[in-house]
Amino acid sequence: MANQRDPHKRPSPDALLEAARRETDRSGRLKIFIGAAPGVGKTYEMLSSAHARLKAGVDVVVGVVETHGRAETEALLKGLEVIPRKRLSYQTLEEMDLDALIARRPQLALVDELAHTNAPGSRHPKRYLDVEELLSHGIDVYTAINIQHIESLNDVVAQITHVRVRETVPDSVVDRADAIELIDLTPDDLIQRLKEGKVYVPKQAERALEHYFSPGNLTALRELALRRTAERVDEQLLNHMQANAIQGPWAAGERILVCLSEDPRAAGLVRYTKRLADRLHAQWTAVSIETRRSLQLTDEQRDRLADTMRLAESLGGEALTLPGVGRRIADDVINFAQANNVTQIIIGKSTRSRWFELTHGSVVHDLVRRAGNISVNVIAGDELPVGKAAVQTAQRQEPFKPQPYLMALLLTAIGLGAAKLIQPFFGIENVDLVFITAVVGAAARYGLWPSLLASVAASLCYNFFFLPPVYTFTITDPTNVAAFFFFMLIALIVSNVAARVRTQADTAIGRVRTTESLYAFSRKLAGTATLDDVLWATAYQIALMLKVRVVLLLPEGGMLTVKSGYPPEDQLDQADLAAANWAWGNDRPAGRGSDTLPGGKRLFLPMRTGRGPIGVIGIDDDRTGPLLTPDQRRLLDALVDQGALAIERVLLVEDMDRVKRTVESDRLRGALLTSISHDLKTPLASVLGSASALRDLEANLSDAQKHDLLATVIDESERLNRFIANLLDMTKLESGAIVPNTARHDIGEIVGSALRRAAKILVHHRVSLELAADLPMLELDAVLFEQVLFNLLDNAAKYAPSDTTISIRGSRERGAVALQILDEGNGIPAAELESVFDKFYRAEKGDHVRPGTGLGLAISRGFVEAMHGTIAAANRSDRSGAVITIRLPIPADTNALDTAA
Repeated sequence: MANQRDPHKRPSPDALLEAARRETDRSGRLKIFIGAAPGVGKTYEMLSSAHARLKAGVDVVVGVVETHGRAETEALLKGLEVIPRKRLSYQTLEEMDLDALIARRPQLALVDELAHTNAPGSRHPKRYLDVEELLSHGIDVYTAINIQHIESLNDVVAQITHVRVRETVPDSVVDRADAIELIDLTPDDLIQRLKEGKVYVPKQAERALEHYFSPGNLTALRELALRRTAERVDEQLLNHMQANAIQGPWAAGERILVCLSEDPRAAGLVRYTKRLADRLHAQWTAVSIETRRSLQLTDEQRDRLADTMRLAESLGGEALTLPGVGRRIADDVINFAQANNVTQIIIGKSTRSRWFELTHGSVVHDLVRRAGNISVNVIAGDELPVGKAAVQTAQRQEPFKPQPYLMALLLTAIGLGAAKLIQPFFGIENVDLVFITAVVGAAARYGLWPSLLASVAASLCYNFFFLPPVYTFTITDPTNVAAFFFFMLIALIVSNVAARVRTQADTAIGRVRTTESLYAFSRKLAGTATLDDVLWATAYQIALMLKVRVVLLLPEGGMLTVKSGYPPEDQLDQADLAAANWAWGNDRPAGRGSDTLPGGKRLFLPMRTGRGPIGVIGIDDDRTGPLLTPDQRRLLDALVDQGALAIERVLLVEDMDRVKRTVESDRLRGALLTSISHDLKTPLASVLGSASALRDLEANLSDAQKHDLLATVIDESERLNRFIANLLDMTKLESGAIVPNTARHDIGEIVGSALRRAAKILVHHRVSLELAADLPMLELDAVLFEQVLFNLLDNAAKYAPSDTTISIRGSRERGAVALQILDEGNGIPAAELESVFDKFYRAEKGDHVRPGTGLGLAISRGFVEAMHGTIAAANRSDRSGAVITIRLPIPADTNALDTAA
């Protein structure tokens, strides 16, 4: 048992390619320590393994390790080189210094908490992306993760613990790992560690014990971790066996295979296999072996087999149809089972007579004898329906064509002529080979029955023209009797074999063409982004491949509506519409050839995905009776499934866009209400208060007090006017109503006008103006650009402290003029450099929010882009503060004049 390799078995090409890829891959190796919950000791085990590697001479460096104050874990950090963390410039947060770690280039890096979300300003938003970059530089990585952070298990964990974990890692990262080590701890031991304060601080530990760390939760999480790790290990085991051509099974885990045929009891076998797989928590596969006999099945049998395979898929199994390549079906089943580490085979009990099994063989007996270590379960099964609504299928009626038979006789006649020509030279011994050639040619070109006719005709010609006495069918020599008998036998066998090969070749060619059409259809659907294109492509492809007329109906406003068709169809009559609505409401076929409303013109089938029905497809043609053969029905199912998935994808995208628009509208509405309720109400209250004081207290006020109140009224009115103007400008921008009225202007004049207009706003700041002398005239809308500068100056005055300098600098760059507004405030956080141009966005500094609607910069960007310029925000490099840079293109003729000069 030490070596189970069969010299006649070949390794799996896919497994060999995967092994070769791993050997030639120069990227680092990833090992993940997985635990069921925090506190099981993932980081401790990772550090212990790192110390073992360090003693073995491996260069080990700690990129980031979170000890959470656990003394035993902190002790393991001693003796390991730790890369200092990188402190972000604008916050007190620290993150792993990825650049320093790559520059240090150790053999092994320790990166804890794989699912961690990096702080804003980091190169990657997630830590697992940092790990992928380390691996790409050839650095091995040890990392740790809890089972609840794996994306596919996030919902399951949330249902168990009632806690939704926000930080997740894609399953592809876990599947990509070269090694996975499960750190397991019993719930009692983990709870004891929690009580001892080895996981959380006391108060936090008490809350955790009451909620997340209950024994039931921990047991469920532990099972999830064990199963997820087992799945990965099982996949690695299977790849190893396939790459080394090792025959299974290695019963490290259960894998079940059920053998299906056209037998009515096959559906019962599928249901039994599903129940067994659920009890064993095992993967299972349904297999149908396609042989020459499969081509002779009736339409009812082929349809039943297809329905059974679809039942297996719907119950969670993998359904496969395998070509028969061995002498016996049992050989093909055993070969597949050994290649895929199957531990149990389910097969139905044979109902054939003992005499039939003796003469034709028994698949059940062959499986039992050849299975080796694989268990074979022979199940009687019940004759249960598959459960699909009955739709009558059209019988494949192929009209009799005499041409193949005439051509087979012609080939025989040609062979007879050739035999007569070569007989004087080669003798009668070689004549039979000429006739065999004619028979093989007829079988290869025209199939079984014409070749059988050619065999009979060739045998008679061989007897009549070549066996003495010639020109009679009488045979006097016993030797010639044997020759005639074996000639006829060989002719029949050769014609049968050649015809079988031709049939298999035709079937394979037809399957390849169908597969190519389905692949092309799937690629076409993948490239379509709108619902109309998907519907048109689906209708056209079905009509093209099945030679039928197609209509597609989708629900709209609670009613089914024709959305597409080929040839184009806009409406249906009442009978067809009733059948379509019944099919939609009951999720079952209706109309022509079905059990419901069979007198309809069209057959309507529901289009469904995993989320349920999404529409209805209707088909018809000019013939009478049922529309589709079983093969066409299966092809239609495949086309409809692909179309339904594409329709669902487009609808989901539209739903997401609609939700985004709704959220954006709600956000804008809330921001607008906030602005109106505060920033517009505040100056209005000041105006009303000052005006009321002037009216009611005029006699008691001095001239200076009256002057101050009037100034307040004017200032607050101007502020209110600016807010309203900003709202109107943003409305015009979004509606596309603003079209710049451009002309050649000196940018210095517009800057001066903006400074005069903003004089009151800048009264508490110094203004520095530095415009280069060689600035050319630009194509600008003077009014709009003045408003841009005014908004930028207003923004700088808000966020820069009093008595600081606001600088305006203009310079000429390659093909453009750059105008910068610089302040001496606290600057803009790096993560918000683009957000400052969003509508209603206002930076918050501590508990103070600056006045304004948050539209000034958004309007500025809209105006600048309308004049074909760009605007960007950054932080000053020479000192603290922000800088807004506007770049406007220099007109082409200006560049030409400068060059000529």
